[in-house]
Amino acid sequence: MHKLTVAQGTALSAGAVLGAGVIALPAVADAVAGPASLVAWLALVLLSAPLAWVFGELGARFPDGGGVSGYVRRAFGTRAADAVGWIFYFAVPLGAPAACSFAGGYVADALGGGQVTRLVTFIGIVATVFVMNWLGLHVSGRVQLVLSASLAVLLLVTVVAALPHADLANLTPFAPAGWGAVGSAAALLVWAFAGWEAVSSLSPDYRDPRRDVPRATMLAVVVVGVLYLSIAWASVVVLGPSLSSSQAPLADLLAMGFGEASRPVIAVVAVLLTVGTVNAYIAGACRLGAALAREGALPYRFFGSVRGSLVFVVLASVAAEFLPIELHTLMLLVTGGLTLVYVLGTAAAVRLLPGRGEKAVAGVALASVAVLLWLTGWPALLGLGVAAGAVVYRAWADRSRAARGLSSRPGAAAAERPSSPGG
Repeated sequence: MHKLTVAQGTALSAGAVLGAGVIALPAVADAVAGPASLVAWLALVLLSAPLAWVFGELGARFPDGGGVSGYVRRAFGTRAADAVGWIFYFAVPLGAPAACSFAGGYVADALGGGQVTRLVTFIGIVATVFVMNWLGLHVSGRVQLVLSASLAVLLLVTVVAALPHADLANLTPFAPAGWGAVGSAAALLVWAFAGWEAVSSLSPDYRDPRRDVPRATMLAVVVVGVLYLSIAWASVVVLGPSLSSSQAPLADLLAMGFGEASRPVIAVVAVLLTVGTVNAYIAGACRLGAALAREGALPYRFFGSVRGSLVFVVLASVAAEFLPIELHTLMLLVTGGLTLVYVLGTAAAVRLLPGRGEKAVAGVALASVAVLLWLTGWPALLGLGVAAGAVVYRAWADRSRAARGLSSRPGAAAAERPSSPGG
């Protein structure tokens, strides 16, 4: 079996973090904090180092394809692991409309049509991903890596093309909304940095996990940090006050260097990147839902098959698109849930990692993500509510199955029964 080298692990780890969100987040963060959003970008890059190191160290010491959920289960038990699964699962339907909105902004920028174009783009992306997953036509890991590499190249080309038009006067006033807005921007930017938990899931595939996982993880932090800080800096110093209202900041930057003809090209790239990102999350979510149902953490009748789980995720995504919630709040609902997962994961690391130094780094990461969770504000309550729902459901389901003398794992029980003629 092929084992990962440090270079391949670095590429995969960076690819897990680089996503389509960065095509719009410089404008979103600037609208909240102005040029001071650069401080939020830097803070998230610095936080990535201990956070990624913790997950890399967990993966090196306890190779487990289950990732964060596996470590939380090992440290705190089944109900805490259920909470992690629920948060990931129910975050996807909220995240899909936001991700598609980013791509829709680029399509609208190139073709016009405003909100109608955004909606058509959303429907087209979600329908494509649904059909692909229903038919089992998944984007391979190699193609996903190509998409992430394309994004990295696009970011570098954008920076190089735009920097000759930089004007440092665009840095003033630096914090027009006050320094408190930097924390609000940082809570939103968690979206761009989600994915470090995937580092631990890759650990069993390395030649020497104890040696190679930490190296690949830190190299990935450097790659992601340089790319993100470069595009954030170029966006602020080149676009200036117009950045906060831009629906396609990368297109605006590229147009500076290559002219208006580049806008349709980057719109196509934005859509392809978003299809890859949304497909990865929905494909993972529909399998996660089925796995949770087999373990008794979700109703088996509705979520026990991958297709049943897929239908729920897609219908919930469509419903979320029409919720009367602004994009800013929708993103905070998602990032609040992801941050809570990081809180649970780093808390598990504090318990599981053996050395004082390792526990200290895990403690720093835990304190940092706890502050981010607090900065999210009331939207963080959704993640807490979902976690509580997972615990309550598990307790009720276990009591109900025990009363009927059934297995605590309905999927296992179903697998033991003869299948009916209808399947």
